[in-house]
Amino acid sequence: MKHSRLFFFCLGAVSVTLLVLYLSFTTVEGQSDDPYPPRPVPDRIILSWSDDPATTQSVTWRTDVSVKEAFAEIAPADPTPDFRSKATKITATTELLVTDNNAAHFHSLTFTGLQPETMYAYRVGSEDEWSEWFHFETAAATEKPFTFLYFGDAQNELKSMWSRCIRQAYSTMPNVDFLLHAGDLINRANRDEEWGEWFYAGGWIYGMKPSIATPGNHEYSRNLLGQRELSQLWRPTFTLPLNGPEGLEETVFYTDYQGTRFISLNTAAIYADKSTILPQVEWLDSILLNNPNRWTIVTHHHPVYSTASGRDNEEVREAFQPVYEKYGVDLVLQGHDHTYGRGYNLQFGASRKDKGPIYVVSVSGPKMYNLNFEEWLERAASNTQLYQIIRVDGERLLYEAYTTTGTLYDAFELRKKNDGSNKFVDMAPEDVPEIISIPERLRPEMTDEEVREYRQRFQEYKARNKGREGLEVEGLREVE
Repeated sequence: MKHSRLFFFCLGAVSVTLLVLYLSFTTVEGQSDDPYPPRPVPDRIILSWSDDPATTQSVTWRTDVSVKEAFAEIAPADPTPDFRSKATKITATTELLVTDNNAAHFHSLTFTGLQPETMYAYRVGSEDEWSEWFHFETAAATEKPFTFLYFGDAQNELKSMWSRCIRQAYSTMPNVDFLLHAGDLINRANRDEEWGEWFYAGGWIYGMKPSIATPGNHEYSRNLLGQRELSQLWRPTFTLPLNGPEGLEETVFYTDYQGTRFISLNTAAIYADKSTILPQVEWLDSILLNNPNRWTIVTHHHPVYSTASGRDNEEVREAFQPVYEKYGVDLVLQGHDHTYGRGYNLQFGASRKDKGPIYVVSVSGPKMYNLNFEEWLERAASNTQLYQIIRVDGERLLYEAYTTTGTLYDAFELRKKNDGSNKFVDMAPEDVPEIISIPERLRPEMTDEEVREYRQRFQEYKARNKGREGLEVEGLREVE
């Protein structure tokens, strides 16, 4: 069961304010202006994992406060409608959350004792109102091929613009096993309307395919004392592992899935409170030291190497990069910079890809920045919404980045050697030029001199990469 949480401040004045809000939101009039009001019928249904993906499955959902007791029903999926007679009913944990727009009950539970590699049907609700039946499939108990989708920052215009990205991604790969979100799912941490848009964009996909999510800086906001705190909607929305350092549960965690260890680190917490750095580093070292999996993939929001102009996360790099290279982490999936970049740690020179992870920064939403063209980059893009499909199959990991219109933009393969290092194969499509343009919203803010400098850095980037083995840079589109 998900551990209980309390979201009211203990300060008297704040408690009174929240009580008034709660009373107002429990009336029809109080919620009339809410674009995504909770109702007795379940919404915001999302799968995640808090335990072993082969034998458990966690689910959370939301209703209005009239639903005092909530349940889920589950049965092995059957092509006939008769599976319903075999369903088991389970009582959920319920918690109250008062947001800027409403008061709602969030419900959560974890199905346990499931059989590996088995499709189940489930629904959630109450005695009076139920959701539709969803399907999910448990993981294999041992190493087996799988595929997942990786999204960089969604953040802005979620309903109108990010929706096309997640839906195109699912259309490209509907048999995906799960989704991974590298932070900044929304723009304003505690604005319920934005979480409503995020769920609107993904819709029923979230109820069918589990999500691994790590928080970004936009999942944090300042409290009344000026301190940065995790969104009050984060933990009610997701049921994630509690195996991280104390105080960072459900933001720092690991999940083992069919021969791969997935690790979430909370870089946003580092910038909110630097005392969270050491516990994360020590925890990371311990779970990499005792890692029985062939592959290791890490996600966190702030990049080890930045792709956007004027950005550099030295604290993140100093904290985590030595540990990644000590234990041979394979892939680091990041967000934050609203551009695309893929590359490596330069200090290893020609043998760099055998000795350290491949670093990726991506963006799936419409907010765009200019590139920095730093030397670590091998493939880059600006002003481009992307999603990534990553396949893990035995000793091979295939990475593909697609534009939101479904064009393959970047690709590479890692081939695991007997000593645990990787052979890197660059598979970026030669007939797709790199998209290096100034975002429309930024051009009016740039002087002519800044535009010329940006063009010059692009030319230097072209020349530098032209000499790298296995790279095709002819025909790069000129900066607009």
